[in-house]
Amino acid sequence: MPALALRSPYASAVDRLRTDAGASTPALTQVLGVVGFAALAALGAQAEFRFYLWEVPVTLQTLAVYGAGLFLGSRNGLLAMLLYVAAGLLLPIYSGGASGVEHLLGLTGGYLLGMPLAALAAGAVSRRWNGPLGAVVAALAGSAALFTLGVTWLHFAADHATWLESIDKGWLRFIVWDLTKVGLVAALYSGVRKLAA
Repeated sequence: MPALALRSPYASAVDRLRTDAGASTPALTQVLGVVGFAALAALGAQAEFRFYLWEVPVTLQTLAVYGAGLFLGSRNGLLAMLLYVAAGLLLPIYSGGASGVEHLLGLTGGYLLGMPLAALAAGAVSRRWNGPLGAVVAALAGSAALFTLGVTWLHFAADHATWLESIDKGWLRFIVWDLTKVGLVAALYSGVRKLAA
């Protein structure tokens, strides 16, 4: 299969994790997938890198967000990230070990609330386009959803003077990091699909 294929010509055992794959996915498998990706997001949130004068930290949790959409599909990817966000209201699993409503309503609240939408978007796009290039496009759709909500929220929460400031502090500084994560998740997804074909 060419590396630039949007759509994969073959089915894979990995596709059984998705509820939209056509075959009936056992409920236990779905639950384990949802809980597993929520746990991966919580783990990735603890790998936090803060830079001087940056209002939003760099974390690894978006690997789990995009991965949830690709591997679990739109519905279960959404559920996995909703579980993560909800669990963080009680447990210290947000970035840096934070938790609670006050953190959810803080500067990074838009990114947290955008995670379920990002997984939903990645899953929806990857339903049609599950080839190597399709996986990249799907993860980029998730990224667009995440950063749109994150930057919009940051603009009002941080009371930035201009939208350009919010776009700079909430998106432009993260482009290289995020494109790297998009590439990693897409490559992992494509590789696992190929191995399980």
